[in-house]
Amino acid sequence: MSQSIFFAHANGFPSATYGKLFAALAPDFRVEHLDQHGHDPRFPVNDNWENLVDELIHHLEVIDEPVWGLGHSLGGVLHYHAALRRPDLYRGVVMLDSPVLTLADRIVIRAAKRFGFIDRITPAGRTLGRREEFADFSEARDYFAGKALFRRFDPECLDAYVRHGLAQGGSALRLKFDPATEISIYRSVPHSTPGRPQQLEVPLALVRGRHSRVVLPHHARLVKRVPKGEYLSVPGGHMFPLERPKETADLLRSVFNRWNERHEGEQVIA
Repeated sequence: MSQSIFFAHANGFPSATYGKLFAALAPDFRVEHLDQHGHDPRFPVNDNWENLVDELIHHLEVIDEPVWGLGHSLGGVLHYHAALRRPDLYRGVVMLDSPVLTLADRIVIRAAKRFGFIDRITPAGRTLGRREEFADFSEARDYFAGKALFRRFDPECLDAYVRHGLAQGGSALRLKFDPATEISIYRSVPHSTPGRPQQLEVPLALVRGRHSRVVLPHHARLVKRVPKGEYLSVPGGHMFPLERPKETADLLRSVFNRWNERHEGEQVIA
């Protein structure tokens, strides 16, 4: 019987972009997700992503069993915060190139918000003024394929982003993920946390792309404070789940199966 994964996407990338990863996890795992975080008017983006965590918890509460929480970038942080608040909703959490922020990180972020330079330390500055409109899917694919962020994407994942990341808006195709929402998410990156790493009650794995500039060595050291925490690295950069979806699925299957075996062993001992 398949187990439930609840996936949360990176900022600006609708969940359908990750379809090849989801398919590679079947049939052992059933992947559930929201199409786009931050777009439900009941949970508007606010500081420290508190409403986005509320939104995630709201959807987890209607699932009839604890889930494997899986998130990329933004999504990993949302699951981490939700698991600190509601560990009963989780079997465990895997963060795909999502940083567990240190106190020093959070002090810098708080100062950046207060003194107005948050756009310089997050991707918000690069998002401002980005192209939002295209004549057709072919033009959009050619445009994104030429951008450094997308250059190493698996071709099917790039196709999925173009297909699901754009929607008809009048006579042209426009970005489906609201650019203002994307920028707001970057600008409200958390400088506070609902708990300390050592308080996390469920297993946690932080998986870093080896060439990532988002997750850094000091973040890995913090994961060691989690009672059931582990740090893994894989080839690729920050976008490795969309660059190597099959390899990512193989790693996830290995982690979840290992955690299942450990849990069963603990039950036998108990």
